[in-house]
Amino acid sequence: MGEEHRTVVIGAGPAGLTAAYELLARGVPVRVFEADEVVGGISRTVERDGWRFDIGGHRFFTKVPRVEEFWHEILPEEDFLLRPRMSRIYYRGALFDYPLSAANALRNLGVREAALCMGSYAWARLCPPKDQSHFEGWVSARFGWRLYSMFFKTYTEKVWGMPAHQLQADWAAQRIKNLSLAKAVRNALLPRRNRTDVTSLIEEFQYPKFGPGMMWERCAEEVQRRGGQIDTGTWVTAVHRDPARRRAVAVTVNGAGQRSYPVGHVVSSMPISELVAALRPAAPPEVLAAAAGLRYRDFLTIALVVPAEFSFPDNWIYVHDPAVKVGRIQNFGSWSPHLVKDGRTCLGLEYFVFEDDETWRTPDADLIATGTRELERLGLVRPGAVEAGYVVRMPKAYPVYDERYQHNVAVIRDWLAREVPNVHPVGRNGMHRYNNQDHSMLTAMLTAENIACGTTHDVWSVNVEQDYHEIAGRGDGRRGTGRSAPIVPARPQTLPASTGTVDWGARARTRAAAAHGEPPAAVPRAQVRPG
Repeated sequence: MGEEHRTVVIGAGPAGLTAAYELLARGVPVRVFEADEVVGGISRTVERDGWRFDIGGHRFFTKVPRVEEFWHEILPEEDFLLRPRMSRIYYRGALFDYPLSAANALRNLGVREAALCMGSYAWARLCPPKDQSHFEGWVSARFGWRLYSMFFKTYTEKVWGMPAHQLQADWAAQRIKNLSLAKAVRNALLPRRNRTDVTSLIEEFQYPKFGPGMMWERCAEEVQRRGGQIDTGTWVTAVHRDPARRRAVAVTVNGAGQRSYPVGHVVSSMPISELVAALRPAAPPEVLAAAAGLRYRDFLTIALVVPAEFSFPDNWIYVHDPAVKVGRIQNFGSWSPHLVKDGRTCLGLEYFVFEDDETWRTPDADLIATGTRELERLGLVRPGAVEAGYVVRMPKAYPVYDERYQHNVAVIRDWLAREVPNVHPVGRNGMHRYNNQDHSMLTAMLTAENIACGTTHDVWSVNVEQDYHEIAGRGDGRRGTGRSAPIVPARPQTLPASTGTVDWGARARTRAAAAHGEPPAAVPRAQVRPG
């Protein structure tokens, strides 16, 4: 099969590598271009001085059988651990069970506060908020203002970087739609085996013993063993299309040197906004405007090494204390003992940020000092207990669902399908869809079948049901296929300059440096230069 029939895959995260693996299994030659120096995308495992960090926490749990089979085809059983699921909420110096335990909540809140919460709930039922179109009104109508302010408001605002009353109710309705105060109390009193209708109640999950990156490092090895080629440190600068034939015909890459490659198909897991900007000839102004209108929330982890005495059994703790900026704290030792060292554990403090805000730009040493102070302030370690620290930045970790994102994605999707149907967006950023790695993988699997076998799977139908992926089956026999993010206010629309092109080299170097914890001076914003 000639080079012009090769499929080029952009990105070596879960979606990109799954697509490459599945295409090779069907006899389709593949070349993968990854801008970073490592594979795995947001599912990579970062290693520093023998410590291994999971970016964001990746439970290997799925209701998609073929994804489960894929995982176990790549890694043998002995490389998986079966880990207990445990998460709690930190509020006012106390740890609350998640999901709710009536005895634990009563003990932590005290009888007076618990009574006030019940009174607040009763008032909300009698006089619900008139405006329930936003997150704050929707949740407080179902839990009362006091419980809403304790267990929903602060964390949600940390994650999305804006007041909860600016978030649309759609996310709350689908993320926590099976949970109400009455149901929470009932489930707190029932045996665990009877909990089948509330989100996020899986009790154990699989986990690669050296972290999720182990899966994708092994997958990359298998892709290469089967004849595929993976170029890391190589970014796609242009996707050339033939408007007359309505096809992509080549990609230009830059890494060790600039070169163009003919293509039969392009599978793209790069951010769909960047894909549109890379097309040559350029997309029409309305498509470029839609791409420019898509937003992302970025992610930063401060990993702090502490003695094992400060370990805790939780996979992570949700921090609802407004006095600190940290949103969630992982204990990597609770994910796998192979991530940490004897006598020590590593706590990952997670901060949800924007790439141009003050926290993102702060030098690593200052961030480590800030994380240490916040950990001590929360009382999770004693002063002076932190022995070392590391910073990992991850741009574009979460696609933002603002008021125009559905319109913007629809404009891009329709134009790509019509004008360059051999370009196939897959995965979280590739489709601007806040899904989990199993659903990113499924989009890649279906795309590989479409390319290799001529099937017509609608990849965009993956992850559109309104149930969270951990919910058990509903009464109608269907199961959820993913989760969504909240709808947030759109930023003002700006049209990109028709004569400008993004400096993808600068952007790739930004992302690589950020992931490796280099100081902000080495991770400039992506630049625009004349085309």
